[in-house]
Amino acid sequence: MATHIQPEGLADKGIAGETVAPPPRKERKLGSGIEIVLLAIFMVVMLFPVVWMLETALKDTRDIYAVPAKVISFTPTLDHFKNVFSSDSPVFQGFINSVIVAGFSTLIATVLGVPAAWAYSRFALKAKKDQLFFILSTRFMPPVVVVIPVFLMFRDLNLLDTLPGLILVYSAFNLPFTIWMMKGFIDEVPAEYEEAAMLDGFSRFEAFWRVTMPLLIPGIAATAVFALIFSWNEFVFSIFLITDPDTRTAPSAIAGLIGGTTIDWGLVAASAMTFAVPVLVFAFLVRKHLVAGVTLGAVRR
Repeated sequence: MATHIQPEGLADKGIAGETVAPPPRKERKLGSGIEIVLLAIFMVVMLFPVVWMLETALKDTRDIYAVPAKVISFTPTLDHFKNVFSSDSPVFQGFINSVIVAGFSTLIATVLGVPAAWAYSRFALKAKKDQLFFILSTRFMPPVVVVIPVFLMFRDLNLLDTLPGLILVYSAFNLPFTIWMMKGFIDEVPAEYEEAAMLDGFSRFEAFWRVTMPLLIPGIAATAVFALIFSWNEFVFSIFLITDPDTRTAPSAIAGLIGGTTIDWGLVAASAMTFAVPVLVFAFLVRKHLVAGVTLGAVRR
């Protein structure tokens, strides 16, 4: 019986002439090992300040100034965290103000930005591209460049040292970002869904609210997280527009702890760690929507 010898290097042919893929080659482990080492070094460098700050917050005041520094051999204490939430704490009111300002500014920017993004996505507006560019151009300059004109306007409007004034500024800075980010999400939702709903008797707004809005929840969650992070961490406007200790936000309140002849580094570290927790918790709670919202526009239809 004649034996057919297949030339070396060609793939075997299966049923109906289908080509069977050759076995996968074994990848070298040297490259992956180097990547793991580099990522580990990068992780250590990035997390070292956080770990050191956490240790400082858990150390007693005597251990903080110990020479040489005590990295492991110290007794943890929660006294500094208790001082953060005490009634006479210089930063506790700042945390409350930050919650109010960040929450309301994020809510306002989302409530106004989502319908505006929907309008820019669905309707043929005159000079729409120019309008979108103008909206985005308001974020080109950093806050430190426009803080002086804003300060002068707020002085004439009697909005200095007020939380509504700070909410207004943060909402204005978050709104362009919200419109642009949500427009990309809305563009991915086919307009035919709304048209079909309108054929069933829904109005234009009802079609948007009942059909499109539920599909935008991941995008809204992602946009709200980024807007909240900006409002929560913003420092320039809070330090220039707020000078009253009763109305300043947490970033300026924590910065006020550093100065003078003695600095309570334990209170500073505990305040900074406490300040970082709310945004992390909020991002963790909406993590599924956040990942889905960030990757919503990755695939074009």
